[in-house]
Amino acid sequence: MTAASSSLRDRRVTTHIGLALGLCVAVCFVTGILSHWIQHPPDWFWWPSRPVWLYRVTQGAHVITGVMAIPLLLAKLVVVYPKLFERPVIGSPARLLERLSIAVLVAATIFQLVTGLFNTAHWYPWTFFFTTTHHAMAYVVVGSIVVHVAVKLPIIRDALDAGRRRGGEQDERGPVHPGAVREEGDADDGATPDHERRLVSRRTVVRSAWAAAGVAAVVTAGQTVTPLRRLAVLAPRSGDGPQGLPVNRTADQAGIVEAATDPAYRLRIVGPGIERVLTHAELAALPQHTVALPIACVEGWSAEATWTGVRLSDLVALVDRSGANGARMVSLERGAYAVSDVPGGHVRDPKTLIALAVNGQRLDLDHGYPCRLIAPNLPGVMQTKWLARIEVS
Repeated sequence: MTAASSSLRDRRVTTHIGLALGLCVAVCFVTGILSHWIQHPPDWFWWPSRPVWLYRVTQGAHVITGVMAIPLLLAKLVVVYPKLFERPVIGSPARLLERLSIAVLVAATIFQLVTGLFNTAHWYPWTFFFTTTHHAMAYVVVGSIVVHVAVKLPIIRDALDAGRRRGGEQDERGPVHPGAVREEGDADDGATPDHERRLVSRRTVVRSAWAAAGVAAVVTAGQTVTPLRRLAVLAPRSGDGPQGLPVNRTADQAGIVEAATDPAYRLRIVGPGIERVLTHAELAALPQHTVALPIACVEGWSAEATWTGVRLSDLVALVDRSGANGARMVSLERGAYAVSDVPGGHVRDPKTLIALAVNGQRLDLDHGYPCRLIAPNLPGVMQTKWLARIEVS
């Protein structure tokens, strides 16, 4: 093996790329679990309605760091792959634990990143339900990272300490670059060609990994960060769509075209012992309010829009003046996302609307006509379209 190729597998290179990858995975895990709790809240969990852009930021960070982790993972595999096939395969109990943690870590991380990337593009070449599987595998990834770090902690500490020690060293040529960790056989009285190649290789691989992660972030972030939208060549949701908003699920795909356009359509509002039934015209005759709110999807895209409609709190007051603890939105469509539960704080927030229009136009059928929920700081999957029923609790 040449000096340049061996330096690619230097412990400091491996450690620094691993730390960057670990940071991305940590952000991805925390924001992903947060999104899961918002949609499936434990009894103790509370999620605010303000600031209205918070979920846009957390879920955007989730997808961006997930995409950044892909080139970092590839770089990590490049620098460690010879060790994946070292003999003996088992060896001591500590080595067996290390090997198992690495196998689980690599397999689970590849699975999470690949399936997550496919999810952003709405491509599902598998039979399992993505949401529950992705959630469960997140704990497998984090657990395997914890075990792996615990096993490798002495090596990680030594590599970082070596970097700090070497960073301040001086020789006749001046300061030694922090990446230029001398290896056995390096000359002390001058730079050798092998030493220079090792120095360049270390710098190159670390900088290239960071550059690739940065490019991945820029070409994806535009689906969340509006000023970067023109650069978001890999973002699956550019903002194009009816009335300037992306569409994940069309009315035709949901199978509700006939029901949503039926002149006999009614919105039912059900409270304790009372029910109100409103036509679309009666909804439009109620006091209308206009708010500017982003809609942010679990796939990472978000877009700002101006929504007009009836405050949900006003509709709830028609059947329950005591103040609702929450409300269930029931769609005309059927399936996993036909129902969403809106927390009481969001129900009472004046920015939460049953929208009839967006950006000054009547709701397009694909955006939820005849009416839909739009609430601050909730995932798009909970902003139920084609409302048929509101159940007040």
